[in-house]
Amino acid sequence: MKRSVLLGLFVTASMMASASFADGKPADLCQANIQTINNTQLSDKPELKQRADTSVAKAKALEAQGKIDDCIAETSQTIVELRKSTGTNN
Repeated sequence: MKRSVLLGLFVTASMMASASFADGKPADLCQANIQTINNTQLSDKPELKQRADTSVAKAKALEAQGKIDDCIAETSQTIVELRKSTGTNN
């Protein structure tokens, strides 16, 4: 009986801790993706630079509206396009 109670307390504490640590992650991912796009060297490719700038502006607007999932989707897609176009895999 004591083992069951201890196990239950441990499981409950673990679930509560994991939920609290995960709270800030999506917004952080959105910001990290925006930073990745901004750090990409595109000075010799004006069409890609324009696409990146448009995507960052849209992502920032989505983030301001609280649409973090949409921000992450927008920036992730742009990063994939930039990597394909520039030939980088990082």
